[in-house]
Amino acid sequence: MPLSKVDHNPRVLVGGPDCKQPYSASIYNVSAMSYGSLSKNAVMALNGGAKLGGFAHNTGEGGLSPYHLSPGGDIIWQIGTGYFSCRNADGTFNYEAFAERSVLPNVKMIEIKMSQGAKPGHGGILPASKVTEEIAKIRLVPKGKDVLSPPYHTAFSTPLEMLAFIKELRRLSGGKPIGFKLCVGRKSQFIAICKAMIKTGVMPDFITVDGGEGGTGAAPLEFSNSVGMPLRDALVFVHDTLNGFGIKRHIRIIASGKVHTGFDLVKNFALGADMCNSARAMMLAIGCIQALECNTNTCPTGVATQNPKLYAGLDVADKRVRVANFHHETVKAAIELMAAAGVDHPTNIHRSFIYRRVDESKIQTYAETYPPLLKGSLLEAPYPAGWELDMMNSSEETFDAAIHYA
Repeated sequence: MPLSKVDHNPRVLVGGPDCKQPYSASIYNVSAMSYGSLSKNAVMALNGGAKLGGFAHNTGEGGLSPYHLSPGGDIIWQIGTGYFSCRNADGTFNYEAFAERSVLPNVKMIEIKMSQGAKPGHGGILPASKVTEEIAKIRLVPKGKDVLSPPYHTAFSTPLEMLAFIKELRRLSGGKPIGFKLCVGRKSQFIAICKAMIKTGVMPDFITVDGGEGGTGAAPLEFSNSVGMPLRDALVFVHDTLNGFGIKRHIRIIASGKVHTGFDLVKNFALGADMCNSARAMMLAIGCIQALECNTNTCPTGVATQNPKLYAGLDVADKRVRVANFHHETVKAAIELMAAAGVDHPTNIHRSFIYRRVDESKIQTYAETYPPLLKGSLLEAPYPAGWELDMMNSSEETFDAAIHYA
């Protein structure tokens, strides 16, 4: 297909039936990285690049800082278990603080972080050496003490309560897109959320799927690449589950986890993603050398430190252009690949487009490796082969349903 017939700036409209302020998103955005973990110069470079390039910047769970807002780029405000920037003194969720910040014009979407690929099921830690007076004010935490994110949410404890929470955040934000991020663990837990969607009619506007290969230099070594489903399999599972319940048309899927190249974008679109996020590649664009000193406050490039002498060397004006250029060239590469395959928009890519070698003498398309689930096939028994046990072991009433093997 001639490049002239391909959409050179493909966008994805995020917003389901209950969303009053849908957001037209780029197919490639900055994934979650917090101020506090990253320096203010790093955050401003990322958001400035998003402003220049017309894409979105996820705040990470560390709260909504002036450095996310001042460059003027579109923001996805992530809310983790610590509820930073919207918490009470005891760590519980503060609905008034959320309402005040969520209506800011820069904030385009809100993402509830259930888990992340680098350390699913493990709360984050910001060491005391990084908790300056400014960071304490932004996060609404005490200065000079370790900041611990609990491994679980306190605002809800069941799938039904989680959807009620999503509904309330959508109301308080004036109808902005509300979604959640997870690294898939037990399949029955995600199925339980889908069952709750069917029962209540309340749905998120988007779901961010983080692969178990997602990374951070501050992750516990035993968790990195060991806990959580790999992105490729998780994407397929989430897409097929939503389709099996007949609700995919209302929900956008965001893929996150080592998305570095145009082919990574195309591959994820084929597996069911509507758009992609990148953290590692965006950090490399602003100068990260993967020194793995993210938790020590001694990052030599000024990316992951609160030491002014170190982050002063990160030139925001220069690095924001590099971020925008990296985004532009990566999307351009994906568009050229789509044109070569005769596809004019990411929504028209499906699993039969991608081949992969499965052994020394055999290749398969993704469609052969991951046969798609028929729309509506999970709404009533009999369920598709291989899904019976997880359907039996899931309930909208709890994330921890009883296990039945008989």
